Amino acid sequence: MAAAAAAAVGGQQPSQPELPAPGLALDKAATAAHLKAALSRPDNRAGAEELQALLERVLSAERPLAAAAGGEDAAAAGGGGGPGAAEEEALEWCKCLLAGGGGYDEFCAAVRAYDPAALCGLVWTANFVAYRCRTCGISPCMSLCAECFHQGDHTGHDFNMFRSQAGGACDCGDSNVMRESGFCKRHQIKSSSNIPCVPKDLLMMSEFVLPRFIFCLIQYLREGYNEPADGPSEKDLNKVLQLLEPQISFLEDLTKMGGAMRSVLTQVLTNQQNYKDLTSGLGENACVKKSHEKYLIALKSSGLTYPEDKLVYGVQEPSAGTSSLAVQGFVGATGTLGQVDSSDEDDQDGSQGLGKRKRVKLSSGTKDQSIMDVLKHKSFLEELLFWTIKYEFPQKMVTFLLNMLPDQEYKVAFTKTFVQHYAFIMKTLKKSHESDTMSNRIVHISVQLFSNEELARQVTEECQLLDIMVTVLLYMMESCLIKSELQDEENSLHVVVNCGEALLKNNTYWPLVSDFINILSHQSVAKRFLEDHGLLVTWMNFVSFFQGMNLNKRELNEHVEFESQTYYAAFAAELEACAQPMWGLLSHCKVRETQEYTRNVVRYCLEALQDWFDAINFVDEPAPNQVTFHLPLHRYYAMFLSKAVKCQELDLDSVLPDQEMLMKLMIHPLQIQASLAEIHSNMWVRNGLQIKGQAMTYVQSHFCNSMIDPDIYLLQVCASRLDPDYFISSVFERFKVVDLLTMASQHQNTVLDAEHERSMLEGALTFLVILLSLRLHLGMSDDEILRAEMVAQLCMNDRTHSSLLDLIPENPNPKSGIIPGSYSFESVLSAVADFKAPVFEPGGSMQQGMYTPKAEVWDQEFDPVMVILRTVYRRDVQSAMDRYTAFLKQSGKFPGNPWPPYKKRTSLHPSYKGLMRLLHCKTLHIVLFTLLYKILMDHQNLSEHVLCMVLYLIELGLENSAEEESDEEASVGGPERCHDSWFPGSNLVSNMRHFINYVRVRVPETAPEVKRDSPASTSSDNLGSLQNSGTAQVFSLVAERRKKFQEIINRSSSEANQVVRPKTSSKWSAPGSAPQLTTAILEIKESILSLLIKLHHKLSGKQNSYYPPWLDDIEILIQPEIPKYSHGDGITAVERILLKAASQSRMNKRIIEEICRKVTPPVPPKKVTAAEKKTLDKEERRQKARERQQKLLAEFASRQKSFMETAMDVDSPENDIPMEITTAEPQVSEAVYDCVICGQSGPSSEDRPTGLVVLLQASSVLGQCRDNVEPKKLPISEEEQIYPWDTCAAVHDVRLSLLQRYFKDSSCLLAVSIGWEGGVYVQTCGHTLHIDCHKSYMESLRNDQVLQGFSVDKGEFTCPLCRQFANSVLPCYPGSNVENNPWQRPSNKSIQDLIKEVEELQGRPGAFPVSISSETNLSKEMESVMKDIKNTTQKKYRDYSKTPGSPDNDFLFMYSVARTNLELELIHRGGNLCSGGASTAGKRSCLNQLFHVLALHMRLYSIDSEYNPWRKLTQLEEMNPQLGYEEQQPEVPILYHDVTSLLLIQILMMPQPLRKDHFTCIVKVLFTLLYTQALAALSVKCSEEDRSAWKHAGALKKSTCDAEKSYEVLLSFVISELFKGKLYHEEGTQECAMVNPISWSPESMEKCLQDFCLPFLRITSLLQHHLFGEDLPGCQEEEEFSVLASCLGLLPTFYQTEHPFISASCLDWPVPAFDIITQWCFEIKSFTERHAEQGKALLIQESKWKLPHLLQLPENYNTIFQYYHRKTCSVCTKVPKDPAVCLVCGTFVCLKGLCCKQQSYCECVLHSQNCGAGTGIFLLINASVIIIIRGHRFCLWGSVYLDAHGEEDRDLRRGKPLYICKERYKVLEQQWISHTFDHINKRWGPHYNGL
Repeated sequence: MAAAAAAAVGGQQPSQPELPAPGLALDKAATAAHLKAALSRPDNRAGAEELQALLERVLSAERPLAAAAGGEDAAAAGGGGGPGAAEEEALEWCKCLLAGGGGYDEFCAAVRAYDPAALCGLVWTANFVAYRCRTCGISPCMSLCAECFHQGDHTGHDFNMFRSQAGGACDCGDSNVMRESGFCKRHQIKSSSNIPCVPKDLLMMSEFVLPRFIFCLIQYLREGYNEPADGPSEKDLNKVLQLLEPQISFLEDLTKMGGAMRSVLTQVLTNQQNYKDLTSGLGENACVKKSHEKYLIALKSSGLTYPEDKLVYGVQEPSAGTSSLAVQGFVGATGTLGQVDSSDEDDQDGSQGLGKRKRVKLSSGTKDQSIMDVLKHKSFLEELLFWTIKYEFPQKMVTFLLNMLPDQEYKVAFTKTFVQHYAFIMKTLKKSHESDTMSNRIVHISVQLFSNEELARQVTEECQLLDIMVTVLLYMMESCLIKSELQDEENSLHVVVNCGEALLKNNTYWPLVSDFINILSHQSVAKRFLEDHGLLVTWMNFVSFFQGMNLNKRELNEHVEFESQTYYAAFAAELEACAQPMWGLLSHCKVRETQEYTRNVVRYCLEALQDWFDAINFVDEPAPNQVTFHLPLHRYYAMFLSKAVKCQELDLDSVLPDQEMLMKLMIHPLQIQASLAEIHSNMWVRNGLQIKGQAMTYVQSHFCNSMIDPDIYLLQVCASRLDPDYFISSVFERFKVVDLLTMASQHQNTVLDAEHERSMLEGALTFLVILLSLRLHLGMSDDEILRAEMVAQLCMNDRTHSSLLDLIPENPNPKSGIIPGSYSFESVLSAVADFKAPVFEPGGSMQQGMYTPKAEVWDQEFDPVMVILRTVYRRDVQSAMDRYTAFLKQSGKFPGNPWPPYKKRTSLHPSYKGLMRLLHCKTLHIVLFTLLYKILMDHQNLSEHVLCMVLYLIELGLENSAEEESDEEASVGGPERCHDSWFPGSNLVSNMRHFINYVRVRVPETAPEVKRDSPASTSSDNLGSLQNSGTAQVFSLVAERRKKFQEIINRSSSEANQVVRPKTSSKWSAPGSAPQLTTAILEIKESILSLLIKLHHKLSGKQNSYYPPWLDDIEILIQPEIPKYSHGDGITAVERILLKAASQSRMNKRIIEEICRKVTPPVPPKKVTAAEKKTLDKEERRQKARERQQKLLAEFASRQKSFMETAMDVDSPENDIPMEITTAEPQVSEAVYDCVICGQSGPSSEDRPTGLVVLLQASSVLGQCRDNVEPKKLPISEEEQIYPWDTCAAVHDVRLSLLQRYFKDSSCLLAVSIGWEGGVYVQTCGHTLHIDCHKSYMESLRNDQVLQGFSVDKGEFTCPLCRQFANSVLPCYPGSNVENNPWQRPSNKSIQDLIKEVEELQGRPGAFPVSISSETNLSKEMESVMKDIKNTTQKKYRDYSKTPGSPDNDFLFMYSVARTNLELELIHRGGNLCSGGASTAGKRSCLNQLFHVLALHMRLYSIDSEYNPWRKLTQLEEMNPQLGYEEQQPEVPILYHDVTSLLLIQILMMPQPLRKDHFTCIVKVLFTLLYTQALAALSVKCSEEDRSAWKHAGALKKSTCDAEKSYEVLLSFVISELFKGKLYHEEGTQECAMVNPISWSPESMEKCLQDFCLPFLRITSLLQHHLFGEDLPGCQEEEEFSVLASCLGLLPTFYQTEHPFISASCLDWPVPAFDIITQWCFEIKSFTERHAEQGKALLIQESKWKLPHLLQLPENYNTIFQYYHRKTCSVCTKVPKDPAVCLVCGTFVCLKGLCCKQQSYCECVLHSQNCGAGTGIFLLINASVIIIIRGHRFCLWGSVYLDAHGEEDRDLRRGKPLYICKERYKVLEQQWISHTFDHINKRWGPHYNGL
């Protein structure tokens, strides 16, 4: 039949390869057109059949993967050429058929025209840069693509940029997810009316072709999947996917055609009839049958059944006709689960049966079929998703499925399909090897589906989404359960998750949990969850798996050998799987109407807790030495209680259990608090560091609100409802400090080592203080909580904005803007903190913008309790106290060492009033009394901290005393009346004054109390007195607690079968080895009040220091002005307490007065109060200490001085001789150097030279100077590019190559300087060392194994004294000090004589004090340092000669080094010498030493005297016109020479040290040449008319007396001389156009000449300053020329300054001016006759360079980011993973990119060598940071872009808008120009050329 159809079509078998392609295409088009016509007819059956036949042949799945059916090696064969070609062929056919005979592209365009695109829907994959705006988002997952974001208006919104982790899609246009105000211009709702209807015939073919195409794809997927035993390997799956790449891409392209095509695809994908017809496998087509079988096998192997026969399962089809499955619970699950996952279960011994048992408990009989194992596919979409999952979510498929989402109908269908496959997805995920990638892809899909509330609600109702999710989560966790070892190891029935399993360790569960949290954020879904009792029961079961996981057992003997890190997994699991869903649910329980939900949760929570207590066999004592930090059930219960009271106005007691349950509930959270104290007391040290990690994580900001806060709150609830005595004694028993609470001075603690006692006692008291003063859930409003959290964090340390956001717990008040009112964060911040803008110490570390607490916060809001609760590290508490102390000192509020301040609390919510009963129970009073007594008696193990807490608790009690005492007088006879207990009542106010006379204590026999039985002692053992005073008090906390417990139990249950335990339970009896306890009776005779008063004396260190203040001013008692907040130390605390006690009861007042009278006879009050006295004492002590210190220092200084003197005498005796000796020659002092290694001082000598520590580095900074004032900008668009033709380096290069083209090479190399790029810069820290010391120092560094930031093998080291980075030592030349040089005296020789002397001296090679022939240590060192200097820069920056290796190269290089250093110093001074003064670096200049080294080497090359330019400058030669151009290349004419280079050559050729008058002579001679050059340049710049005018004007004055010093005369002469060559002749029109017509006035000409000469004068003055040590005079900018000229001796001394200064007056011609000028011009003449253009260019030397700058950066970082992060690299044309841009020249480079690697150098390193001679400054686009490359090292410099809060955002993690910080950029530029990167940045590392 197929053949017949083919014949009808035209017999063209598409598989015949011999046909020419174009013909084929034509035929395809024709066939397509023919079919389209046939189908358009009303009766189109024939056409349809014809098309089906054609498609069957073209798209047959048999041929393309024919090999795949053949056998195992299918995949290998499948990759062959044949199939590939056939598939392409098939795609071509499809495209033709879709287009129906037209062109495919035109068809696409036509379809696009009908796109009603209201949604963007752009799908992206991981690492894509997207935006999230919290102001516009409705769902927290909302995201926008960059294009939509920038086209919408989000100014002032809370948005950020982020890198997508899992991929996502753009929500623009979707009003379910974001507010319409945020839509971009393209997606602001278009009304669909103006989109025309799609013509029927346009998409008709698509409807026929696409079903076959998709079926074909599914067949491929079925074929390609082989189910081996261990799951298919990655490789096979990827191969199949690669083959299918074109097909899936084709589908993806279709989705991008817009809405019209998407709706066709939706029809095809969801049509059940099509699917049935094509895939049922019932037809006669063998291929289809086979493929159907493969499909069934795949289903089976996935543990899924295919429900052939519905009746067996008894499932009715849902009436809606959708293919959703009725979602069921767990009945049938047990068997299947056991069988599917048995492999997982065998791993844990015996857990299989256990798992079964657990599951039996889970199965609820109401559900009728398992969710987990049935899948039935009814449409292409469903099977496509099935295969997508099987192939582990290939990216292409995911993108295709998501691209369809803008189609609403598809979205619903796809969501239902996704839910139907949810269980299967989870199974696949669990088995997957690549679970991370797969998780990301799952979430990529699910977040698009579940963020939409409407959709989530629909699926929840129709597909039972909640049931599925909870069941799947439960199932997932069941695979990794182990038996809980908490409490009763043998008989425990409780199972917990095993945190070591991969499932938990790798967070494999997070996609499911994140989906669950996502759907619970929708109110409608959460309500269904909270109403469904069955679901709540299942969920509590799920939560109980985490209850008690990761149990820690305290190691008592040896250190644990393996520290498990499972605690990360445990904390993450509790936070993500339990706490986050809890917060989600809580957010919907905000109003009264939701009371019912809370009751449900609390009810099932308590049931689960009861089950848990039963399962672990818990009675009343927790097992010792174990702790778990994970009690999610307790925390659910606590948080729902809190919400109920706070928001829903529920009565607390209606949701609380009975007393017994409360006692059980309290135990485990209390155990955690005690364990925290134990861990901080180092009692768990043998468990390793991880236990500390757990304690920290438990209180850390992301966890605290889900962990410690609910625990403390639950304890507060228990405390408010239980008997206070029971609670208090439980606390001290849990903290193991019961035995410590005895009046005796010695005791025995059976459960605690002595060294831990103190910190455990502090822990117990601190816990009580926190418990009683924390109000987080007891009445504070959300804003108050936020404020308290913020104050606590700011008090510990100043914080940046982002770290504050991070440190403040997210719930109860989320900070994301989705909840309205998030602005409260900013408003609270501005109320409590001041912003400190980032400051820059130059060379200091870069600071961030910080927030610091306002003064009034310290004054009134600093709350130590909150700080203690929130500190992860204990040192932060200390830090907060130190800052508080500093504030008090600074503001003068309190001078001494303050105690933590006492702060009044927010009032309690009425439901929790019972909490305050803790403060009014006898047990606590006895403890406080005992501790006060012990502190007063100085017993061991008590600290100031303990006292502080004790006083704090007393004060709290006084603040919250319940009722005023009614009958004060009645209780006078108190002590006599009550015999049984310590105190008469439970009110602290009255108990404070109660005297306790005798106490019976149990003490070891060795205790001092026992031995006091001598008759002389007090009658403590005298029974008579005992009888009179009432029996002695006995107290046992443990016994009290047991008694209370028993009472409570008896009250609550009739069965009192538990025997009351004896008072000392066996557990507490002492081991036999310890000394026996005996009973002693102590005489106390104190009350709390009397103890306090005595304590006051003790603290103030004086007797009778306390004087009741009300005796002077009775008002104090009536209106006690007790501030809400009080500063001070222990003394002020005691005074405050006594005052409060007195004001609350008259009795107390009387008793206080009595005690004071008894202790001290009444004296009139002194005027000095105690506090003042204390400060006086302190001052006195300080004064003494200060004097002592001065004395010590003085002594030390004198010792040092005498030592120095003796040392000096040994080394340099002549140092002390006064300088003014009246001999003819003044004394020459030799320079003395200190060696920083051996510490000796002395001169540098031939055989033991001293050297300067120097850093040599190549630099191209000079080359970056430009002649243009406009700053260069960093390019931020394709148009802006930077061309480096105007830089200094480029101009000099052009000049040199021009000279080398026309003149003799060796002479060219003397006419210019190099080193503009890659010049060597030498800098020193100014310290000196002996060169032999340095060598041994280097040896020791080499043997030092410590990782240094530098490479010793490259000669790098740090200065031993100041640690500055260095890499060489510059030998100091033996000889005189610069300052008092005998050569400086001016001589009165004439200039002619001096010129001769200079010439002679230059002609004497090596006429040196040191002759090189005799190798001394010094000369060796000089050679080696010269080598170092050469090796510092690359060869290309040294060799400019045409003949490689010529000595001229070295010569040029050496004097250029001097030039580079002088030029750079000039730049460091700001480009001129106006500021004057010594060198910027002060003592740190090494130019003098450098000159010696260079001169020594320069004189090895003597210049041939014929060529010595000195001759040409100072002598007239015979001009021989015939000489002309005989030889090939002439010398460079002297007018083309660079005068500064000449100066350096002349000076370095002279023997050192140089005489000052020789120097001046050389300068004078060179100035004449310079001036002539200036005139010539001026003449070339001006126009023809100007020239002729000047020529005549000057000629008239030629005969005047000082014609040689008049610029007009000289100019006219130069013009006329140059006229002889053809220099001015070819001034065509273009010349005139180029030169702007300036009207030259004498002033402007003078300025022009001065500007030409200034650079030379500046360099010369600097040189003179370094050689002869003369200071540079400061001056105004306009007089710089004249000041420098006179400083250099160019200006005659008699020069008058009245008339305007003329530069020509500095001229001093050595030979007649006109003759020498004629001679110089003549040299040029023959050249310019041939090359006038070049001749002119060489004369105009650019002299005005602006200072170098880095590129100017745009204000906003986003402009850089958007352009560069998508820019392709010019070398490899890919978008780099880490793009970077050079800030010096703007080049775009790939950081670390292997694509651009050349000879093992990555691109950045390569660029740093080419652009900066080894120094590179790069901005990393994706990180916003700047990285510096210096040679072989690199460092992260920091960022110059900061956000609105002055913070960096490295790696753009926060994605907030960043703005340029100009100060930082200036600092960076400064470091670049001054070459100080090495010194200022500390963290360097080697880059191994890999950047």
